[in-house]
Amino acid sequence: MNNEIMYKSVLILLFLFSLAPSYAQYQRLRATKNASSNYDFSSLENKIQAWIDSGYYKGASIIIVKDNQPIYEKCFGSYGTNTVEFIASAGKWLAAATIAAVVDEGKLNWNDKVKKWLPQFTDVKGEATLAQLLSHTSGYPDYQPKDKPTDIYQTLEESVAHIVDLPADTLPGTLFKYGGLAMNVAGRMAELASGKNWETLFQEKIALPLKMLHTHFTPVDSAGGHSPMLGGGARSTLQDYGHFLSMICNNGMYNGKRILSPAVIKVMQGDHVGNAFVKPNEFVEHVRNSKRKDIYGLGEWREEVNSNGEATLISSPSWAGAYPWIDKKNHVYAFFLTHVTGFKNGFSSFYSSPVLAMMLREIIHAN
Repeated sequence: MNNEIMYKSVLILLFLFSLAPSYAQYQRLRATKNASSNYDFSSLENKIQAWIDSGYYKGASIIIVKDNQPIYEKCFGSYGTNTVEFIASAGKWLAAATIAAVVDEGKLNWNDKVKKWLPQFTDVKGEATLAQLLSHTSGYPDYQPKDKPTDIYQTLEESVAHIVDLPADTLPGTLFKYGGLAMNVAGRMAELASGKNWETLFQEKIALPLKMLHTHFTPVDSAGGHSPMLGGGARSTLQDYGHFLSMICNNGMYNGKRILSPAVIKVMQGDHVGNAFVKPNEFVEHVRNSKRKDIYGLGEWREEVNSNGEATLISSPSWAGAYPWIDKKNHVYAFFLTHVTGFKNGFSSFYSSPVLAMMLREIIHAN
């Protein structure tokens, strides 16, 4: 065989090897296939496929892990295992965890008031605490008024500059009002406390240690060049977010490395609504028919709690359909990745995706 033929043969072999899954991927898919054989996921598959067939989504993917072992993973429609998608409010959990890492270092405190780090907040908004900013009880407006700049900025510093002069809706701690604007103030406090910009902070504390190589905070309009809206500007992949849930589910540990302390995770999962007023038919009441006040922690919903008030089903659903959840009762964590194509026939991704958690319980209990 002459050198030219040998060279071409090597190139062809390299190309074919590049198309094949890595050994780690092969092992993971093999383990998932073996574990999933113990369960009948047809009802869950039919539900997701029906959403796609109805035109609500172009594609979707889901990963389910029980007892730290993957039991199901599948892609639907146009989605593949490496699809990167904007995850909207599912990023709130990531943002809160990033700030929790700064609290772990002792550079921030959940009780720090806004005015400690941002003295330009001279009105009642300056009295809100870091925890209230992350639990939608700060009294801040949920979003910018229609006659003001949209919630997409070049930097968090610029975002905060547009928030300073907005009037507060209520006093801190008096009303639960789900939104995203206050989280930008919390992010700016973390920037000032750490001396790092938000994306750098997120990458160092969460993304890189968890091998979330495709996850970033970016503008919600995907135009590029903007800074994060922490409440809705993240993008991620199925596996990346699965790594994050693994860390949370394992009390701050990932692959033998401590990412967050058990203490800070416990605080994140605790009740931070307190005595604040909760409007009727808020998310938890709507999807779980549970009329309670202790429905939110820090960056995450407390969908269910036990008799001791400890969260047993936690999540971070998004208007776009992405839905990560941890079901402590069944030692499960899962992530449904998708992005709505349009609000047809009154369909709400935000209220629809949580049905998957209940369907999964039925599947597990039927085994």
